[in-house]
Amino acid sequence: MLINANTKIAALIRQNPEALEAIVSISPKFTKLRNPLLRKVIAGRTSIAMASKIGGCEVQDFFNKLKPIGFEIDTATKAVETEIKKSPLPDFMKQVQPGEMNELDVRPLIDGGKDPLNTIIQRVKSLQPGMVLKIINSFEPTPLIHLLGKQGFISYTETISPDMVNTYFYKQSQNATELPNEVKENEEDWDTILKQFENMLVTVDVRELEMPLPMHTILEALASLPAEKALFVYHKRIPVFLLPELEQQGFSYRIKEISDGEVQLLIFKK
Repeated sequence: MLINANTKIAALIRQNPEALEAIVSISPKFTKLRNPLLRKVIAGRTSIAMASKIGGCEVQDFFNKLKPIGFEIDTATKAVETEIKKSPLPDFMKQVQPGEMNELDVRPLIDGGKDPLNTIIQRVKSLQPGMVLKIINSFEPTPLIHLLGKQGFISYTETISPDMVNTYFYKQSQNATELPNEVKENEEDWDTILKQFENMLVTVDVRELEMPLPMHTILEALASLPAEKALFVYHKRIPVFLLPELEQQGFSYRIKEISDGEVQLLIFKK
């Protein structure tokens, strides 16, 4: 396969699975590609040139690693500069004044294996009417946009680079409902529901996945879940962002906290 700076990472791995470890060896930032779901999200839209910027390396570093495992190198074709498309600015972004922007970069938390939810909740609860919360992330936080939208927040997202996405949330008024501090588990009929779906459970374990993969994994499993079965989920926390989405898609759920850092969920069609 002939490759150049514009070749997508997904194409490399599809052509030769050995390319995955070759790429990972270039920079520690590429270790996330070992996760199949994250690889699916990132690799298909990321070229060698884009990946080199993310990894803090050169395009030639990719060529040096990939040539020994059978790839032909085209150095004449230059990288195409991808234009970042931005949606028109909403009114609240045009009117925001200095001092009315509250900024939170959650990338260090996620890179450190921590869930930024509690930190985001505290920032959201402390916002005054007219304030804008700026969340800096490496991906578009779709679940957060969906959840806060139901709480009365307007949002705007701009992609700065492949690993930097800014999302702005505007609190319209005092009537915007606060994000709940916690979601209480419903254990009243846990055993009854569990028995009802005895021998009809599909199980997923998302405890070791990085955000936003737990939610994506659960929703993918639900998309193919037979109506007569239930999804049994091993999680390490109550997935606050997931619950409104389950309601919207017509699913019921039960949550059981086993211990600190261990939560089980039963999800089934209403």
